[in-house]
Order: sequence, then structure tokens, then C-alpha cells
Amino acid sequence: MSVAMNEPAAPGEEPIEARIRRALGARSIVLVGLMGAGKSTVGRRLAQRLGLIFKDADIEIEAAAGLTIPDIFAIYGEPSFRDGEERVIARLLRAGPMVLATGGGAFMRDSTRGRIAELGVSIWLKAELDVLMRRVRKRGNRPLLETEDPEATMRTLMEARHPVYEEAEIVVLSRDVAHDRVVQDVLEALDAHLGPPAVAAQ
Repeated sequence: MSVAMNEPAAPGEEPIEARIRRALGARSIVLVGLMGAGKSTVGRRLAQRLGLIFKDADIEIEAAAGLTIPDIFAIYGEPSFRDGEERVIARLLRAGPMVLATGGGAFMRDSTRGRIAELGVSIWLKAELDVLMRRVRKRGNRPLLETEDPEATMRTLMEARHPVYEEAEIVVLSRDVAHDRVVQDVLEALDAHLGPPAVAAQ
């Protein structure tokens, strides 16, 4: 972790966290991307830096259903899961501001993307295939990867979802560095995105 990352703001300069909070207003920061992109890990640390609450949409869906996500998929199927996911994300966005980590397929729904655009700022945590696979192999609970060739499945998901993820307002590379480094990248990208527009020279 870089020593300079948490340096205090210069005298008279507003800290980056305060600038972002002020610019966000009632909007939430919504992290999107594939499984293994680091949405939950980065999201928790980002929320801590900003003094916001953190919510993981998948955990909230499980709490609402009283079932694990693999069980929801197995019993009711993916379409039913996506309906529930949309309702939970809508409820969470109305309760903002917060940092919200969404499941990999949530941003694929037009209605959910529209709601995120209205009530939040979307950030795509983009990771390369080898990084994603290293991370998802460390834990189970990935119903979409219960296939004979998980890497081929992930590649297919990337091909289908990346063009939609590109609609996010901000893109940050989720790479194999300290999580706090990625959090700092997100903060800097947010600060640049939310900052006042440059005034053209007269």
C-alpha cells in the first residue's frame, strides 16, 4: 500500500472523500462487473473511506428470500432470481446514499440500468480473465460456473456482458494489487467524474 494514499489534504484543500460525498448528494455508488471483479471487497473498503453504509445486493436477496442464491437458482430458476434481484436493488437505491455491490447479471437488465442511472453512479470494475478465474476458484457459490468448463463459461459471460458494462459511467481496472490501491483508483475516478466541469478559456 502506498504511503501517500491516505495523506491528509493540503491546508485549505477539501479531502477527496468530502468532495465526493458532497458531489454525490443522495445518489449511491453502484459497483457492477463480473463475479470475481472484487465488487464486495472493494465496496466495503470504499464505503469505509467515504463514511457510507455498504450493501451487497446478493446478501440482501438471500435475506429477502430466506434462501441461498444457488438454492434460488435451483428451485425457481434464473428468471425468478433476476426478478427478485431487480426489486431488491430498486429498494436499496431508494434508501441511498450507500455503496452498493451488485451481482454480475444485475446490470444486464434495462430497467435496472435505468434505475441505477437515475439514483446512482455506476462503476464497472473491469478485470482480465486470468484474474477473474484465480479469484472465483477460491470460493464456490457461483451457480453460473457449475459447468464442465468454467473458464469457457466465464469467457462467454465476458463476451455477452462487457458491451453492456461499458454503459457504466466510470470504468476502473480491478487488478492484482492491494485492494486499497483499487479503492484509491475508484476514489480518484469518482472525483474526476463528479468534479465541476472545466471552464473554457476566454
